Amino acid sequence: MQFILKYEQLFLFFKNRPVLKDLIPSNHIDIHSHLLPGIDDGARTFDQTLGLVQALQSFGVSQFVTTPHTMSQVWDNTKENILLLKDRTIVDLNENGIAVPFRAASEYLMDSEFVRLFKKGELLTLKDNYVLVEMSYINAPIQLYNILFDLQVAGYIPVLAHPERYTFYHNNFDEYVKLKRVGCLFQLNLLAVVGYYGESIAKTAEQLLQKGMYDFVGSDVHHSTHIASFEKKVRLKDVTALKEVMANNQFFRID
Repeated sequence: MQFILKYEQLFLFFKNRPVLKDLIPSNHIDIHSHLLPGIDDGARTFDQTLGLVQALQSFGVSQFVTTPHTMSQVWDNTKENILLLKDRTIVDLNENGIAVPFRAASEYLMDSEFVRLFKKGELLTLKDNYVLVEMSYINAPIQLYNILFDLQVAGYIPVLAHPERYTFYHNNFDEYVKLKRVGCLFQLNLLAVVGYYGESIAKTAEQLLQKGMYDFVGSDVHHSTHIASFEKKVRLKDVTALKEVMANNQFFRID
């Protein structure tokens, strides 16, 4: 009998949870995606780009800052080739009836090549001096805090992509606190809250939300499987904090 009651409570909990796409506000600005065709592990062709953009628009996204990877010896993208492809993609989108603000930044892996780039002033930013950065999923860079310090001395503000996905921090939450203290802003991957990346990551995302540690959100959309996951229900007990962080993305709006 007790088992049945717990099962019924769990069923009701998930039944009453909202679907992720329904939480996205109208005129939302997505600041993390991989929509440029053939440049990284995101969209491979323009047809895929078009489908992803149309799907995100149907969820309420009205402006895009797409962020292809810049990762030494994996995705050796440059400021020039990203901007060139962005301009070509805008033309193709316009020819298909899509005329929305579509900008390009990059998601930079924090390594020695990244240090060289920001010291030369060659970064593509989300807006002004806000730059999207990431780490390896295996471990943090040995010189992480030196990199973050030097980046800020160079005049940039680091926005750390998907901190919930760095599982090496899950049992050492103080590291998240330390990152915030040294000036890192946090960007939540929206699919984390539906459990797309696993239970541990979903729980960490909820914990970071509850503690008010996120500053922005991003779709981090690469492909149609990601799009389909926006149809899933969120696993959060309370979506208030999530809505508040989503609203912060208006900071990146352009008129």
